[in-house]
Amino acid sequence: MFKLSQVVPCVHPVAIAAAIVIVSSAMAIGVAAAEPQEVKVIEHATTDAVTDTGAEGDSAGDILTFANEVFDADDKAKVGTNQGICFRTVPGKAWECFWTRTLDKGQITVEGPFYDTGDSVLAITGGTGNYAGAQGEMALSAIGTDGKAYSFVYRLK
Repeated sequence: MFKLSQVVPCVHPVAIAAAIVIVSSAMAIGVAAAEPQEVKVIEHATTDAVTDTGAEGDSAGDILTFANEVFDADDKAKVGTNQGICFRTVPGKAWECFWTRTLDKGQITVEGPFYDTGDSVLAITGGTGNYAGAQGEMALSAIGTDGKAYSFVYRLK
């Protein structure tokens, strides 16, 4: 049988303290570098199309597809596009959606509920380019009541 002191060499307390300082400093730098970022865009919902897949009319399983332009927060300059798909989960109330927003610095993907009335919050599931590894949430709000424009606020962590 062997003793623990034979397997684990003695580590000097100063070395342990130095390792703690190095790891703590690296963690602090990582947190500072990961400042939250907010991206605001306006979507013009011009291509939305619903495919009726089951019972006639609004029913679970229907599919909403879109490929729309997005504009800056002032709704003046086109800054990108989005495309995605939603599945009707609760007729008259909710869809479950997946889409990709393409901007000049990369893409941001989201997933979550889109409600017929009221605001929605979707999870940011990833990204490319400057948004690689993106996490956070996206707040979605209708602009007006005709379903022609939406505000998207991406809160990236």
